[in-house]
Amino acid sequence: MSDVILDRRDLSFQLFEVLDTDSLFARPRFEDHSRETIEAALDTAEKLAREKFANHNALSDKEEPAFVDGKVVMRPEVKEAFDAYINAGFLSSRASFEEGGMQLPEIAAAACKGMFTCVNPSSTGYAFLTAAAANVIRNFGSDTLKTRFLEPMMAGRFTGTMALTEPHAGSSLTDIRTRAVPQDDGSYRLKGNKIFISGGENELADNIVHLVLAKIPGGPEGVKGISLFVVPKYRLDDDGNPDARNDVILAGLIHKLGYRGTTSTALTFGDGDDCHGYLVGEPHQGLRYMFQMMNEARVGVGFGAGLLGYRGYRFALDYARDRVQGRHPDDADFSKPQVPIIEHADVKRLLLTQKAYAEAAIAMSLYGYRLVDEIQTGEEAAAKEAELLLDLLTPVLKTWPSEFGLKANDMAIQVFGGAGYTREYPVEQVWRDNRLNPIHEGTTGVHGLDLLGRKVWMDNGKGMILLASRIMVDVQATTDERCKPMAEALQAMLPNIEKATQAVGKQMASDGPRAALSNANAYLQLLGHTVAAWMWLRQANAAVALSNPDDAIFAKGKLQAARYFFRWELPRVEWDAQQLINGDDTFMEMDPSWF
Repeated sequence: MSDVILDRRDLSFQLFEVLDTDSLFARPRFEDHSRETIEAALDTAEKLAREKFANHNALSDKEEPAFVDGKVVMRPEVKEAFDAYINAGFLSSRASFEEGGMQLPEIAAAACKGMFTCVNPSSTGYAFLTAAAANVIRNFGSDTLKTRFLEPMMAGRFTGTMALTEPHAGSSLTDIRTRAVPQDDGSYRLKGNKIFISGGENELADNIVHLVLAKIPGGPEGVKGISLFVVPKYRLDDDGNPDARNDVILAGLIHKLGYRGTTSTALTFGDGDDCHGYLVGEPHQGLRYMFQMMNEARVGVGFGAGLLGYRGYRFALDYARDRVQGRHPDDADFSKPQVPIIEHADVKRLLLTQKAYAEAAIAMSLYGYRLVDEIQTGEEAAAKEAELLLDLLTPVLKTWPSEFGLKANDMAIQVFGGAGYTREYPVEQVWRDNRLNPIHEGTTGVHGLDLLGRKVWMDNGKGMILLASRIMVDVQATTDERCKPMAEALQAMLPNIEKATQAVGKQMASDGPRAALSNANAYLQLLGHTVAAWMWLRQANAAVALSNPDDAIFAKGKLQAARYFFRWELPRVEWDAQQLINGDDTFMEMDPSWF
């Protein structure tokens, strides 16, 4: 089958008709850009993705990296793709002109990156991690760290990682044991173990810059005592070039279900008591600094999951159009040719559900990136609101696309039937790749706890109030008769969410957090489905406004997917809300001995 990539009409629709990216060009940072420059960047990204990334997605899955003679060996196409990505300027697409970057809006840079992620998430991962790590050093590192590490990272000479997880601690960062002992020269000596470090060993560049969470002896207990360090694979000489090997050892490669082309590593720091690290920012502020990278990565993981959901959907769509089987129930004349399976109602159900999930996931991810542009370049009041809204929505932007993009992939396999779970067709790999995303950068359960245990109550619930007001702006702007039932349904659902939130708040006050948070996943799904419905209302409103006759079929597809979501998916919110209002204790009361 021919490969699939993000549909450019749909992407332009999201960027310009739905998210008003044009308005950003009036801002000083983006005044050198226009719709034409963004489309040109997307043209380059699409061409490069097709030529350098799509060609080895399946190959790097079959021939995953191996540890041979002290080095990681991977398909040569991975480095070719990485170098091409760097040379085309996409690693620094968000960076300022002064840094040698494109100075693209965040939303446009994300759209370009989406071209690569859609066709090859594994190879794209190395550049994604490097850009995110570099951004932390840019925002919090000293001038010395920026000169010695940020500049070569942005040039693609060094790659980057984040090293958080430890074998005994998992998501519980308060329990990390890695230590960093200060030295007389201002550096630190680190000692500890990290696991599941994506990109933690590779031969793509001259050096690898690990951002490592560790505790300085004598610091505060728990997460308040965590600091952040730059720990390079190779120490640098006086000229900034890689020199002696640092005391960072690859303890092993982890062999994964999916994303096999991206190395996943177990690393040992300071086994020989000589691991040099350099403090980022102030002591004991590491988790705050790292959360910037983590939150950036979380939105990116959600976007990637939505893209994989979309990729599987497009494969299934092409297959359903070509595959002939059976006849219509009311015309079972066996002398007549069989019909393409796309004409069967249940296949339409599977395809329409995939479309609804995948395109909502992409829409909410791009909305998140649009909020980042508002934070960075908007007026002060608008920037503060955008920051509050993004903070609230980050658990949703990570988990909803991860959960429902994966469900879309499951349905893609179903469309293929028995062919779907064979390796002769691509959807089984797409499913395997996407299965990692509900776990990457915090499991769905952890994000549910974060949302309901912390984010909902920030600033006395101002984030939730702001979200409701933003939704109502689009509800009240809905004038087309085809969209009004959707707007009314969404408006009618908001009081249920408010009641559920109040019920959980009362339960937390009376019974404590353990009982109140036992249904955090239901709250996360409730809010995620509400946001997805909101994204579909926005798309539907934009679709009915399209005036070009060439867009007629495109607009009808958008409206029908929105209609599906509001009729079949949004009602789930009411069920989740009722369980929260009831304070259901099914999970809380299940004794471990009963399993």
